[in-house]
Amino acid sequence: MNDAGNHPSPLRVLVLDDDAFMLSLLADMIEGFGPYQVDCAADGQSALAMLRAHAPQLLICDLSMPDMDGIEFLREAAEESYRGSVVLLSGVDSGVLKAAERLALAHGLAVLDALPKPLSRPALGSLLERAASPRPV
Repeated sequence: MNDAGNHPSPLRVLVLDDDAFMLSLLADMIEGFGPYQVDCAADGQSALAMLRAHAPQLLICDLSMPDMDGIEFLREAAEESYRGSVVLLSGVDSGVLKAAERLALAHGLAVLDALPKPLSRPALGSLLERAASPRPV
């Protein structure tokens, strides 16, 4: 008897950060919380391709990146009709982080939070739980 239909598939998470160490650290932390599918991208164009191909339920996005910064990436994600949850991460000033959050919300993205780096393990665990919870319609 196959009961695969009774088990929801693991939450798919896309982490976007141009810092290889931060990408690895976040992926390891996420995988430590349980059965998550984690994809990592070091630039906006790669992340957009992964967004189209895999439709992650959670996107963790750094704001400060070369070429395509997080703000531009989020605008593109909104144009692609991304419907998953978004967490903004950055080492920038908290005012800039909040402004980015308002911009993402204005583009219709479902922002769970905007947090400074580094992201703590308890904060990440809470975000993963919130992203996995069904959202009210």
